[in-house]
Amino acid sequence: MPRRTVTMLASTLMLIALLCAGVFINVPYSEMSPGPTVNTLGQAKGEPVLRISGRKTYPTSGHLNMTTVRVTGADYKMNLVEAVYGWLAHDSVVVPHDTLYPDGKTEEESTQENAEEFSQSQESAKTAALRELDIPVQTRVVVSTVLKNKPAEGKLHAGDVIKAVDGTAVKAPEDVAKLVGKHKPTQKVVFTIVPAKDAAAAEKAGKEPVGSEDIAITTEKAGDDGRALVGIQAGPDHTFPFTIDIKLADVGGPSAGLMFSLGIVDKLTPGSLTGGRFVAGTGTIDEDGKVGPIGGIEMKTVGARNAGAEYFLTPAENCASAAADIPDGLTLVKVKTIDDARKSLEKIREGDTARLPQCTTG
Repeated sequence: MPRRTVTMLASTLMLIALLCAGVFINVPYSEMSPGPTVNTLGQAKGEPVLRISGRKTYPTSGHLNMTTVRVTGADYKMNLVEAVYGWLAHDSVVVPHDTLYPDGKTEEESTQENAEEFSQSQESAKTAALRELDIPVQTRVVVSTVLKNKPAEGKLHAGDVIKAVDGTAVKAPEDVAKLVGKHKPTQKVVFTIVPAKDAAAAEKAGKEPVGSEDIAITTEKAGDDGRALVGIQAGPDHTFPFTIDIKLADVGGPSAGLMFSLGIVDKLTPGSLTGGRFVAGTGTIDEDGKVGPIGGIEMKTVGARNAGAEYFLTPAENCASAAADIPDGLTLVKVKTIDDARKSLEKIREGDTARLPQCTTG
């Protein structure tokens, strides 16, 4: 057999062996790619994303799209060939598996956590939007979570309204930890609460709950620092003066907060925030309207541009990363608060785009 033929045959066999090895060798990586975008002013699966009742609303136009990222599941085993292809592809990012699923978190656990964050982001978006419009929002402190095998289990329940701790009125979630922290382990702490069922019944009837009860709980030691705990997480619960429903399935995480809040503002105010333009964006939002950073910004800008967006509202802390690779035809607008976003939308609406605060790599 000629030497050239032998060399070609050996090279071909080696290439086949390498490809086979690449297919069967798993690597500890996961892939992120652009996910779908949804217009918060429009519909998803035939239903309005935002539905407001009990308050006058106004027609809207254009787009205020929230953006998403697709990720491979926690249990998916990426092989070497897929990882190399992902590294070479422009519209995907390959990252260490632990970046997306730290501490061995399962896909089910991650999905549950994302669902909880998504639910909380909706409440924050509603609160931020109404406060931006100077519409009063009543806030109370509730039991968000009761930890298993801790002193509060069976005594306090998720949704219980915390009125006071040891007779001191509670005004914010952090007050609860401070008041419990004044105790030493094994000491009793008294919670004055309105049970969740009573609070829910009163809210449904449009009334303030009447009556409360005192629950005594013996604290225990938290870790090595000697702090006392009862095993709950306190959080805010808001009562809105009218109904705001956000319906969007198969989405998780907190990053849609900004776009939800802007959609609510647009529906509650005359005129169009966008002036009919296609604006997308991302960012967490807190109850005071501050915009926070998110993950996967590069994938979200690509997804937004693919959907037709001209402008992308970008959290200030994500600006440098996003500006490193801006999709053609997309303008990245830097925002720190919901008020920043509204002012930028006003510039877009009026065609004054030269004065937009744009993202830079610096």
